[in-house]
Amino acid sequence: MGFIMGQDNDELYAIRTHASGPSGSLPLTKEMLLNSPSGDLFGLSQNVGMGWKPSRLKGKQYLLLSTQGGIRKEDGSPVALGYHTGHWEVGLLMQAAANEISDSGGVPFAGYVSDPCDGRSQGTEGMFDSLPYRNDAAMVFRRLIRSLPTRRGVIGVATCDKGLPAMMMALAGMHELPCVIVPGGVTLPPTAGEDAGKIQTIGARYANGEMTLEEAADLGCRACATPGGGCQFLGTAATSQVVAEALGMTVPHAALAPSGQPVWEEMARQSARAMMQMEEKGIRMKDILTEGAIRNAMAVHAAFGGSTNLLLHIPAFAHAAGVPVPTVQDWIAVNKRVPRLVSVLPNGPEYHPTVRVFLAGGVPEVMLHLRGLGVLDESVMTASGETLGAVLDWWETSERRQRMKQLLKELDGVDPEQVIMSPERARERGLTSTVTFPMGNLAPEGSVIKSTAIDPSVVGEDGVYRHRGQAKVFTTEKQAIAAIKNGGIEKGDIMVLIGRGPSGTGMEETYQLTSALKHLPFGKYVSLITDARFSGVSTGACIGHVGPEALAGGPLGKLRDGDTIDIVVDRNRLEGSVHFIGDGDEILTPEEGSRVLAAREPHPGLAPDPKLPDDTRLWAALQAVSGGTWAGSVYDVDRIIAALEAGKKALAAEQG
Repeated sequence: MGFIMGQDNDELYAIRTHASGPSGSLPLTKEMLLNSPSGDLFGLSQNVGMGWKPSRLKGKQYLLLSTQGGIRKEDGSPVALGYHTGHWEVGLLMQAAANEISDSGGVPFAGYVSDPCDGRSQGTEGMFDSLPYRNDAAMVFRRLIRSLPTRRGVIGVATCDKGLPAMMMALAGMHELPCVIVPGGVTLPPTAGEDAGKIQTIGARYANGEMTLEEAADLGCRACATPGGGCQFLGTAATSQVVAEALGMTVPHAALAPSGQPVWEEMARQSARAMMQMEEKGIRMKDILTEGAIRNAMAVHAAFGGSTNLLLHIPAFAHAAGVPVPTVQDWIAVNKRVPRLVSVLPNGPEYHPTVRVFLAGGVPEVMLHLRGLGVLDESVMTASGETLGAVLDWWETSERRQRMKQLLKELDGVDPEQVIMSPERARERGLTSTVTFPMGNLAPEGSVIKSTAIDPSVVGEDGVYRHRGQAKVFTTEKQAIAAIKNGGIEKGDIMVLIGRGPSGTGMEETYQLTSALKHLPFGKYVSLITDARFSGVSTGACIGHVGPEALAGGPLGKLRDGDTIDIVVDRNRLEGSVHFIGDGDEILTPEEGSRVLAAREPHPGLAPDPKLPDDTRLWAALQAVSGGTWAGSVYDVDRIIAALEAGKKALAAEQG
């Protein structure tokens, strides 16, 4: 016991059994004692018990929520690590916003729900909890908001792949409250080295002789060049920040700010002022998150070339806000109308890190171009208390816009017009619209591919990617990555990963595979088809979100090694198909292929992962009856209750 209990010393026994309590008195009134709920009165006792001065209790109360993780010393050095850099520094934003509130006479409160790292859980069982976490965290955030009945507004501070979408879902559901999102910013790239997306491929590249052990160790050490912020590429984290601003949930020019720097910290103070102004003006979330705001976010997503994961998240925001949820046809229409304008990691054509997009003007700069195309609803309200049109008018002539662009030229020698382009320049550079939704006998409910990121060298002169090849079918991601590392995948193959949708793995993210294909020399000649999803940094001919998922009877689950698959993706017309067309020398029509698949048994290895947590199994069932992935993987309470009631009646009839 000595090791555990340690050495006794007299300080351990300097114990008190009572204390005098805070000095002063609560600012109570007769009216409060007669009519206020006991919780409000006891809350005041709690406030002074934590050290708040009684004389400062009368201010309006505001709640700050964040995804903060880890324990930092005052100098920023770690006591206990967080899960990722994205939530390591956001406490500084919380503190800046809280000080702004208290300096204005308000009373700030803070609560926390930390978040996981999709990069850390790639290829592990931790990925089984990734997407389900979003719904759970949003529920906890909402419960925390409702559990402080005296709050007059909410600030949400978050950064990364699931924490920020969870925060946005939570605040979107607070229809009658003023709320502001503070994006947690981005980390900087190393002066000499690789970004955090490419560095995740060191295992595959080493296995294929593309780098040495020493190179992997050196580059891996420097990839996260600063301690805070989301990754340096336009993955799900960065895209979520962009979408938050496009929805009007942030102050202007908030997304993608460099974490830890003065411009980033000032954003927290700006956000606090915005929230307090919203409260005074009576602006609520229902005034900001309208159908027009959702359409604007979809347009900005397309213009940035954002993560396909936002096809899961934007519908969830719409559902929480109580406005029409966009359909696949809506996404197709937006992407046909909106060109990609941003050159950024991982899409190219030049691989600029996200901090350069911020300096080039970020979201408001892109929206200025979209305004010229007439694809925005400028009448929507924003967290600034002004309409989007007024925000863009300010941005167009602002000193901030000019100085940021000048900084990009001075610091990196980069022309801002090469990062955020006009539609004319983007067309000249060959940028195509962001996503295509291939249909076919393997994806009768649809699928998605970030078609703009297919390597141009494997696309025909007509803008069409064509790949007819033999399937190599895998039922686990572990099998698939092993095949890539040990030479089991070759130029011309079509990898098929089945049973990895919501029912199999919680719809795991398969960036381990897609990143390897991007950074291996033969990878651009390989296609990937799966009912799982992809990281926002994924590129190439990777088709995901295939519906129905294999475990729900989807035809994808009936494929075998050697089956012939035909993929066609028109990057200009944004049309595509993915068909099974035979299992031998004879080539079938898509209709004949459908009949062959219908007569087959499922793949013998198709099964839910044996280590799938019960929590995720429950999530999968609930989101399935709520409309599934194409509806945003949400919990639609009315549909869930209807399904339960129908189930209870069916069980009663069966037992009766």
